[in-house]
Amino acid sequence: MSNKVYLVTGAAGFLGGTVCRKLVNSGEKVRAFVLKNDPAMKYVPREAEIVEGDLCNLNSLEQLFRVPENSEIIVLHIASIVTVNPEYNRKVMDVNVGGTENIIALCKKYNVKKLVYCSSTGAIPELPKGNVIREISHFSAEGLKDCYSQSKALATQLVLDAAKSGLDASVVHPTGILGPEDFSVSETTKTVIDIINGKMPAGIDGSFNLSDVRDLADGLIAASEKGRKGECYILGNEVVSFRDFSRILVNQAHCKKIRFFLPIKMAYTMADVLEKRAKKTGKKPLLTKFSIWNLARNNVFDYSKAQKELGYNPRSYEETVSDEIAWLKKTGKIV
Repeated sequence: MSNKVYLVTGAAGFLGGTVCRKLVNSGEKVRAFVLKNDPAMKYVPREAEIVEGDLCNLNSLEQLFRVPENSEIIVLHIASIVTVNPEYNRKVMDVNVGGTENIIALCKKYNVKKLVYCSSTGAIPELPKGNVIREISHFSAEGLKDCYSQSKALATQLVLDAAKSGLDASVVHPTGILGPEDFSVSETTKTVIDIINGKMPAGIDGSFNLSDVRDLADGLIAASEKGRKGECYILGNEVVSFRDFSRILVNQAHCKKIRFFLPIKMAYTMADVLEKRAKKTGKKPLLTKFSIWNLARNNVFDYSKAQKELGYNPRSYEETVSDEIAWLKKTGKIV
């Protein structure tokens, strides 16, 4: 009988939950680390052993790592605070960077066999359009536009430094996440629901790079088995324009078309007005310059390294959207 145990942080999240389900369905032993009293805890598969705690609390993390003697420990560190607000946030840094530092310390203390850190393509500096963005070997917060990306870059470098000092650790960089079983309804899933329900009167003439959550989970698990020590792997997909993505949704869900797409320049102007108004009212703006930038930026990522070394193979947007729509209907999130 295998003595392998997977320690999964962020197990109540979209990606973490999918990873846990895949592991338990394969008969693996899983310990799921979740925040205390997290309402999404109920979505963690019942076969997984739940450990409640905080990445910033070493004592609670110790409970996660205390497994039966002679266990072969695999750590999949997925947990982080994700924010679309680009401004500096101390809590984001404490959790995403400090929490990762704690994970690394305990990986060394408990002699784990493998650590896989889930970073983000946001941690990789953007290149001008016309260039393909590939893995890099050194990370810094310098030049990155938002706090989340900066925190992921700093945490990624901590992991790579630990690999140089002996820890068997690999890093994966997912692009955006799409797909079924997003129980907490992320921003991307909310956008899909709004388009289907006709609540998005206009789109923006930009693009994005979204990967099926199931493919990302497979890639992350594969990195724990095949990922080379100290190496990074982009887990991405082909770029899709907002226009083309909305067409896929219309064809699959038979919903109303988005009739108008704002040019990027016009969208920036509108976002500037809405942000200024939001500062006066204290309300969240409907559109921000940072959200426009994410659609205007270069979203072309090369994931061939993950294909070659991990067997990563992203499915089509059509298949993902079809499965997501079926799940949204099944759970009553759309009619």
